[in-house]
Amino acid sequence: MAGRVTRFAPSPTGPLHLGHAFSALTVWQRAAGGTALLRIEDIDRSRCRPEWEAQIFNDLHWLGLAWPEPVLRQSDRGGAYRAALDRLTAMELTYPCRCSRADIRAALAAPQEGVPVGPDGIVYPGTCRGRPMAEAGPDDAIRLDMARAEEHAGGLRFHETGPEAEGWHAPQNLARSVGDVMLARRGFGTSYHLAVVVDDAAQGVTEVVRGADLFEATAIHVLLQRLLGLPVPDFHHHRLIRDAAGKRLAKRDDSKALGKYRAEGLSPAEVRALVGF
Repeated sequence: MAGRVTRFAPSPTGPLHLGHAFSALTVWQRAAGGTALLRIEDIDRSRCRPEWEAQIFNDLHWLGLAWPEPVLRQSDRGGAYRAALDRLTAMELTYPCRCSRADIRAALAAPQEGVPVGPDGIVYPGTCRGRPMAEAGPDDAIRLDMARAEEHAGGLRFHETGPEAEGWHAPQNLARSVGDVMLARRGFGTSYHLAVVVDDAAQGVTEVVRGADLFEATAIHVLLQRLLGLPVPDFHHHRLIRDAAGKRLAKRDDSKALGKYRAEGLSPAEVRALVGF
């Protein structure tokens, strides 16, 4: 597809590993004839480090990848996220939440027909739902009233181009399957879900390329795009690179870090071959 705009959006919280290499190479492959962007998702300032960001640039250049400058950093985008959150608040779709993880576990401790789990983990039981935004304090998170949001948005629909779920999808009943997701975490001013849709629209992304582990989050992003009047891109969820035990690679698994392969003398072509490129 000529003119396709994709993005690779790592967080500088550790070294890139083989899974990141596969994802980045997939992004650049999908962007052939178009534009592949690099975005630094660094809203978690407590975990992000400048040395990891520098390593991201070095590893990607070593793989033979290039991108337009300047690179967008989420840490520079607070105003855009606040404006999006204010818009959702004006639509009466948000509420402040003071619940800790322990509070949520306690609320779900009573016997019930299983505990629903969504893309953010255990589905929030709605303890603070109904609190007015006028009560919001600095220690509160901000959540989306999912039932009201679904009613406001109407039917959802998105196009998946990935090999495992290619076609059109129409997610429903997010209030039950996903729950009232956080739009702003304590101390962050935003959340992954809100930031990613605002940034994709700002950068003109036409196809979101990412791992299959994020497929279930797509319904949340399409809902937010509809509510905020943003374009809904295509989505391409690729397979995950796993270790010998079948577990998805994580940043803490330094044995698969690209820097380690470089230090051992592997070439970019050999690393590409390791992940099937």
